[in-house]
This record gives sequence, C-alpha cells and structure tokens, in this order.
Amino acid sequence: MNELILQAVYSGLLQGGSYALIALGLALVFGTMKIINLAHGELVLLAAYVAYTVESSFGWNPALAIPVALVVVCLSAVIMYFLVDLIKTDRELNSLILTYGIGVILTNAILLVWSADIRSTSSSWLQEAIVIGPLYSMRSEPLFFLVSVLLMGALWWWLSRSWYGRAVRAVAGNRDAARLMGINPRRTELISFVIAGILASFAGVAIYSYGVIQPSLGHVLTIKAFVITVLAGIGSIPGVLVGAVLLGLAEALTITLASSALQELVGMLLFLLVLFVLPNGLFGAARRRG
Repeated sequence: MNELILQAVYSGLLQGGSYALIALGLALVFGTMKIINLAHGELVLLAAYVAYTVESSFGWNPALAIPVALVVVCLSAVIMYFLVDLIKTDRELNSLILTYGIGVILTNAILLVWSADIRSTSSSWLQEAIVIGPLYSMRSEPLFFLVSVLLMGALWWWLSRSWYGRAVRAVAGNRDAARLMGINPRRTELISFVIAGILASFAGVAIYSYGVIQPSLGHVLTIKAFVITVLAGIGSIPGVLVGAVLLGLAEALTITLASSALQELVGMLLFLLVLFVLPNGLFGAARRRG
C-alpha cells in the first residue's frame, strides 16, 4: 500500500508539470489584460493534435512536432488577440463571451479535421518505462516535467530581467501609468498572448506524448488552468508550479485510493477550499506583502 501511494505521489508530481505550463499561459494573459481566455485549453489541444498529425503522417517522434506546433498555436493566439482587442467596452465580460465562442469554434474545427476518435502516441521511445527504485513512469513524463521547470525558470527570468518582461509587469500593474512611461500596452499584450501560445504548444505536445486526447478535452484543460491560477494567486510563477503539483497530487491520489470517476470532483473541491480559506491564493499578493 505504501508503494502504491508513493507511486501516486510521483505520478501526480510529474502530471503537475504539464498542468503548470497550461496554467501559466492563462495566468500571464489574465495578469496583463485582466481577461480570462476561455479558449486557452483549446490552444493546448490544438498543439496536441499537431503532434499527432506529424507523428501519423511522417512517423516522427511527437517531440519533433514542437516547432510546427509553435507556429500553428502562436498564429492562432495572435489572431485571438486581435479579435479580443476589438472589444472597447465591458472588456472583461465581452472577452469571456468572445473567447468562449472561439473555444467552441476550435473544438468543432478539431472535431471536423481529426474526428472524435481518441488519439495517443505510438512512439516506443516516449512510452519506454523509466524505473527509479520502486517508482516507474514513461520516459516522456520526467522529460516534459524537466522541460516545464526549465520553461518556467526562463519565463521568471524574462519577466524579472528583460525590458519587455518588466513592461508586461508594468501593464499588469497599471495600464495607463505604463503608457505614460512610454510602454505600448497593445504590443505588450500581444507579447503576452504569444508567450501563452508558446507555453500551450509545449504543454499540448507533452499531454499527447503520455496521455490520450480527444476534441472535448480542451474545456477540461481550461478549467484546470483556472483552478491552478486561483490556487497560486495572481502574479506568482512559483505559486503556479505549487498549485499545479497540488492538483496533480490530489487527482493521482484520488484515482489510487478512491475512483477515477472522482478525479475532476476533487479538483473542484480543492478549488473551493482555497477560494474560501485563502481568497488571494496560496501565494497571492496579500500573502507576499505579509
């Protein structure tokens, strides 16, 4: 029993890496534009289907599909930004409606192009077992967990050290004051969407490399990303990783100790618990000031 729980903890930790990449893109756009992109999960799913297409058409390792996924997903993110930017009144509410509609369109486009069949990788290299003592996983899981940590570290460095990173933080803090300091808010917001697209591309390929995908998965990923963002608190990259790992652990332990049918329920219960006890999240602004 102890080994079973230890394995569940290990699996949840690895799953949390992919969840963190998904949530980080959503949190970045929300922090910059104060909108929740309800089509973000569909962008992740689009990257996963690009990986499937590259593998099924050319027989390549799905990881080699990342450059193609970057182009397709980032272009979709740019188009989405320009559509959102057309909204001039009640931006928060109208952007929710718009991005929800875009998500529905993307889901149906994926359904038309790739059908409703469940897809998974056939790469033996990615599926090969990696054994560490009593723990085991597919090669793709620790590989993409490492990629997730590296990408989050790179994003943290970019936000804290680069000019454009500081511009993103300035626009997130006060859009009008940032404009007075010579920062172009529209360009900064566009960069946020592109960065979110990059993170979504890696997350989508990661999910396809060790899991199964289907057209209805997009909105589930969006919900998970939103839950993690609330768990973390706005503006905390380490918090996103911790929140993602907590969600991954909760789901893995629920599957092991109870039933897979309760997997989604436990995530929502965790979300409600943090929302009532710590409204600013585990690493929210109020906690950091303290």
